[in-house]
Amino acid sequence: MPAAAESLPDLPAFAGVVFALRKAGCVFAEEEAQLLLNESGGAAELARYVERRSAGVPLEYVLGWAGFAGLRIAVDPGVFVPRRRTELLVAEADRILTFSGAPLRPLAVDLCCGTGAVGAALLATHPGLELHAADIDPAAVNCARRNLEHLGGRVHEGDLFQALPLSLLGRIEVLAVNAPYVPTDAIRTMPPEARLHEPRISLDGGADGLDVHRRVAASAGRWLSPAGHVLIETSEQQAAGTASILSAAGFAARIVRSEELDGTAVVGAGRG
Repeated sequence: MPAAAESLPDLPAFAGVVFALRKAGCVFAEEEAQLLLNESGGAAELARYVERRSAGVPLEYVLGWAGFAGLRIAVDPGVFVPRRRTELLVAEADRILTFSGAPLRPLAVDLCCGTGAVGAALLATHPGLELHAADIDPAAVNCARRNLEHLGGRVHEGDLFQALPLSLLGRIEVLAVNAPYVPTDAIRTMPPEARLHEPRISLDGGADGLDVHRRVAASAGRWLSPAGHVLIETSEQQAAGTASILSAAGFAARIVRSEELDGTAVVGAGRG
């Protein structure tokens, strides 16, 4: 959920919005009401916001942005909404870039980038970073360009590594991957905000959820620098499977977990 801006609510309006959101089943009605009040330009716009949110449209689509790693990330309708748990990828990538002896201008790739939130967060903490991002979804690519190009990042459209310039071969220090990992049969159990509004291509990871992880692991080695790392977001239940996939591809894999973020990732190193 986007971080709430600090301002005092218009109490009558606030109460009315909270009531409408609670009636629609919004769990965080008070926080969402404050955000909608802060972002609306008047009563008519607020009414439209509340109507859309009450109809189940994701809050981030209504607002046009999501809070992520302290940043405001533009989010277009039909593009995967960045989750707070993905901040774990940023934290691990930041640690690698800071302490691994990376070159003065290291190269990082945000693969399956969606909005480009991971890349934007890395550029915020490493302004000298050479950052490339890629996604197969044209809508995501357009959104990521809005979030990254003004920061110096480059965004490419295509299927995984096919999207990247060949000049990146053997040079990537950090490959951060937030590929889909929901098992196909589990999509029907997801919250309706995701299941009905976000693109299926950003959710569906195949029968066990790990199809794209296998494809990433199979090709990542030739793109990484000798000291490069691949970081893949996964679920707590699937972490062992993702780690096994990276190990089979020749990486030394370790699982990282943040209870605070409810995030899980697998970090692979050692191909060099």
